[in-house]
Amino acid sequence: MSVPTRMNAVGFTESLPIDEENSLFSFTLPVPSVSENDILVRLVATSINPADAKNRALSAAEKPHQQPLILGYDAVGIIESIGKNVTGFAIGDKVYYAGDVTRAGANAEFQVIDYRIAAHAPASQTDAQAAVMPLVSLTAYEALFDRLRVSRTEKKSLLVIGGAGGVGSIAIQLAKQLTNLTVIATASRPETNKWVRNMGADHVVNHRELIDSMSKAGFNQVDYIFNVADTQGHWDAMVELIAPQGMISSIVEVDSKVDIAPLAMKSAGFVWELMFTRSMFKTSDMIRQQDILAEIAQLLDDGKISSTLTQTLVGFHVDTFKEAHRIIESGKSIGKTAVIY
Repeated sequence: MSVPTRMNAVGFTESLPIDEENSLFSFTLPVPSVSENDILVRLVATSINPADAKNRALSAAEKPHQQPLILGYDAVGIIESIGKNVTGFAIGDKVYYAGDVTRAGANAEFQVIDYRIAAHAPASQTDAQAAVMPLVSLTAYEALFDRLRVSRTEKKSLLVIGGAGGVGSIAIQLAKQLTNLTVIATASRPETNKWVRNMGADHVVNHRELIDSMSKAGFNQVDYIFNVADTQGHWDAMVELIAPQGMISSIVEVDSKVDIAPLAMKSAGFVWELMFTRSMFKTSDMIRQQDILAEIAQLLDDGKISSTLTQTLVGFHVDTFKEAHRIIESGKSIGKTAVIY
């Protein structure tokens, strides 16, 4: 199939509530061309992440974008052309990746992406199952092994705050499959409690009364904390629960300053995780994301971890993407939602 010169996309210029007519809209634009490190991908699926809804709701709140911004941070698709420096891929390969916030997203018919942050899609998964995995898998993997620097052999403990979401669900699975950690995850509803146990959590605690719930579960402290829910709201509890020389990581920004001084007595550390850092700054180890995604694909194909897909929407249409945003903004979603083109 030849590549057309123009393509359809869905984007926005103003930050509006999702039910507003122009919160997202369809438009056409030229198909992008590849540079030396790029692959051009004909997209077949994407998924919705909190970052999509947050970007739509906030990035143009004060000033509209001059050109429509295309969202979409997860993608599955077929390579249509490659740059001269690209290795390990060929035209026709199916790939998956989590994108780059400095470039146009996956809510389009075609996308150009640096080959170093893409990997061959897992062969055992449907397009929908694969589409929900890249961003959450990279985030969870980097948090565990690059930020917290979790040992794969030591018998320590990990608390995942926000265990039923996309990132938390993968963090639980990776910790159980790749480490000797005892995993405690937060959940507050019967359905989320069941979900995180199915993901492999050894213990489930209630985030609304975290310290007391942890104590009842037999934990007054933990070696690692990974927060994917509310950094500021849980800060005091995390400071109390982290063990001496322990590590805390979070992906959730804070609205105001938090007091890190109480960590000093414990020689405990705090580190942010942002999956887009490597591609945004073109770090020297940028290709590590390709390696991580390849390992995730192998874990999926070996049946050691499972996709967190819970809902699939069908059709490349603005209404489909609006519905996906409604789902993520409800705050009640479990697992991930995919959009098939």
